[in-house]
Amino acid sequence: MFRISRFQELIRHLPRGRFDNLVRRREADKHCKGFTPWNHMTAMVYGQLADARSLRQIVTGFNAHRAHHYHLDARRELSRSTLADANATRSPELFADVARSLMSELHEGMRRSCKELLYLLDSTAIMLKGPGFDEWTLPQRTRHVQGMKLHLMYCEQGRAPSWYSITRGNASDVSQGRQVPLERGSVYVFDKGYYDFDWWHSIHRAGATFVTRWKSNAALKVQRALAPEGEDIVGDDLVSFAIRTPRGGKRNAYDGVLRRVSVAREGKPPLLLATNDLDSPASVIAQRYKARWQVELYFKWIKQHLGIKRYCGRNENAVRIQILSALIAYMLLRLEHVANAANEDLWTFTTRVRASLFQRPQAERSLEERRRRRLEELNAVQGALAL
Repeated sequence: MFRISRFQELIRHLPRGRFDNLVRRREADKHCKGFTPWNHMTAMVYGQLADARSLRQIVTGFNAHRAHHYHLDARRELSRSTLADANATRSPELFADVARSLMSELHEGMRRSCKELLYLLDSTAIMLKGPGFDEWTLPQRTRHVQGMKLHLMYCEQGRAPSWYSITRGNASDVSQGRQVPLERGSVYVFDKGYYDFDWWHSIHRAGATFVTRWKSNAALKVQRALAPEGEDIVGDDLVSFAIRTPRGGKRNAYDGVLRRVSVAREGKPPLLLATNDLDSPASVIAQRYKARWQVELYFKWIKQHLGIKRYCGRNENAVRIQILSALIAYMLLRLEHVANAANEDLWTFTTRVRASLFQRPQAERSLEERRRRRLEELNAVQGALAL
């Protein structure tokens, strides 16, 4: 009986019918000839899962498993030049749609199981320097970033992104933050890169809660001091903005009461947290902001364990496709990890998958079960030695 490979088990989380609908909507199969969008996506995701560092490694590794190509509905022979041309010329929007579809699938499950979702919003720089990169990254470089930025909203309960945006390096964090879909009853945590009082007001009007940091020069008026509750909480005040027109005649839309929670730090000034949550204990507010570190760990994880440090192409289109392929690969791994209710951490699970991409787990389990039964039969006949 035929058994599917571990790679096929991962790809099953992206049903072919759903993928074909995305292709039709984008008309992504125009002028593709023999190398279809499915072939393209499968090859790039394989490169991420196999930790391939170049187009040549992707092609060589993928072609080494020709017996599995038919069951993956992939082209028998993958050509390096064809894959390079597809990365350079095809729109990355299909890969973007696939990534959003997988994020939505995992996110829906989390929304049904959790009453209050905690979202962590941040961005990371993807440095791109050298021949082939400088031509299009230098004009938009900033003092800290030459390349691109990955903006991401990470769901703490699902341990996976639920929204993302890929921009040039000079895009501000707050401009992308304004595009984040807001959900009533959720909590959004972000740093001072998203310091925009009008956007905070939009979050408040949407029925959501935010936790961030005050800048040291914020002009605030204390309305009422609350009793500090919790370890390391040295201050808890209800505050309002002292100036309604902070700059250039622009009027601050946030006219309500906010909260300033002061958290002690060893050898540093207290951390001043801003939130519109007037009811939760100060220690809970501090814990929510502390959870923001999880999104930093996520950025570190995908940079270390997926292929977004070395790029198979040097134009912007190829870079975007490779970043999106990494997000797709992560979501497939996370969905499979959840489906198997694995007790091991995601990195151990990823290592095991990477080492056995084209093995057939069900066939191996059947073989192991037959060996076990055969051994039991022999022991029953001959008697087992007492050890």
